[in-house]
Amino acid sequence: MAINLSKGQKVDLTKTNPGLTKTIVGLGWDTNQFDSGAAFDLDASAFLLDANGKCLNEKSFIFYNNLQSEDGSVIHTGDNRTGEGDGDDEQIKIDLAAVSPAVERIAITVTIDDATARNQNFGQVSNAFVHILNEENGEEILNFDLGEDFSVETAVVFCELYRHNGEWKFNAIGSGYQGGLASLVQAYGLDVQ
Repeated sequence: MAINLSKGQKVDLTKTNPGLTKTIVGLGWDTNQFDSGAAFDLDASAFLLDANGKCLNEKSFIFYNNLQSEDGSVIHTGDNRTGEGDGDDEQIKIDLAAVSPAVERIAITVTIDDATARNQNFGQVSNAFVHILNEENGEEILNFDLGEDFSVETAVVFCELYRHNGEWKFNAIGSGYQGGLASLVQAYGLDVQ
């Protein structure tokens, strides 16, 4: 039975699920296509962060143009440009046992592509969620429904997976940012091109 989390809640992943190593981070959302007249393209990303909350290097930013971490422990399964249909819109696979020891946290984010030009924001997005699945058996471990707390934000940190005393934990964050993907890239210590 999956655990349903609220914003700010933290839960053990590996301690309460012994043997869990291969996970799928599934992300989903619905959009109101009529608000701006333009199609929405939301993009999931993962930032592999050190103890200071910064990316180890540019290859520690996993997204539609860099689908895999250097060590192969984090894999983005591909860009869903429409978000159509039920279930997960995008997925990121994480092999917790293979993540570099230099990585303390993995931030999972979603941004709206070209949000400013399209006059789009997360106030036009509903039913956003993130859940963690055990890749071995497909069982849902936990679920976090982000609710409808956003208005002008163009980027949202959905959650973080982080190490604590040798175990992996999950933090339901749900924090929005203006400035889209560029603001997150800068916040995590990378240069915006």
